[in-house]
Amino acid sequence: MEYDEHNPLRSVDGKLVKCPSSYQWKMQDISASDAGRTEDTKMDKKRIGQIRKIELEWQNVSITDAAAILQAFNPEYIEVCYLDAMTGTYRTSEFYVGDRSTPLYNAKLGVWNNVAFNIIERSGV
Repeated sequence: MEYDEHNPLRSVDGKLVKCPSSYQWKMQDISASDAGRTEDTKMDKKRIGQIRKIELEWQNVSITDAAAILQAFNPEYIEVCYLDAMTGTYRTSEFYVGDRSTPLYNAKLGVWNNVAFNIIERSGV
């Protein structure tokens, strides 16, 4: 696979991956266990950290490419170099992968409709 300067995923565990069709960056706040709303309706968020979550999708993927994508993201934890919307730069962090889905489009043509899953940062900042 060739390097693609426009790919928001620079690498997964140091290896190149196919550029996704959809890349949605998200940030989630992590609140303390005693956070919540009080009886006077005031929210005490008690943010203790933040993590990134990236929603990924590849559309109309060949059987070979789908296998390569799923294998690259299969380890329990992966190091991903990705485009971070908050910093405006590429950064590297450890992620784990959520549920994966690959609905079959056409077995005769050897194409999956898409490969989709989320990657979630393992520890926050």
